[in-house]
Amino acid sequence: MKRIVMSAFAGAVLLASAPAFADDAAHGKAVFVEKGCYACHGYEGQGGVGLKLANPPLPAVVIATYIRNPTGEMPPFTSKEISDADIRDIAAYLVTVPKPPKLADIPLLN
Repeated sequence: MKRIVMSAFAGAVLLASAPAFADDAAHGKAVFVEKGCYACHGYEGQGGVGLKLANPPLPAVVIATYIRNPTGEMPPFTSKEISDADIRDIAAYLVTVPKPPKLADIPLLN
């Protein structure tokens, strides 16, 4: 019985974390660049003037909420400027950004 409950729990976690439709990370990267997100957030969402968006990536719902209703310096983007699908694609892109190497693994810094 315990094994069945654990399997059901694992399946529920996987289903909850999987997108209903496959999002397009390559398109998300193109939108990220086209809309100028990189100017403040860096080409790989590493941050700069704007917030760090990758590693760990922010959830798509957080990104969408902030894009539509930002605080601070960022201008709002309506669904006419960036569609909800484009935001999901941007989030999918940010998930694909590899983690930077640890400082100890960079020979020049050691």
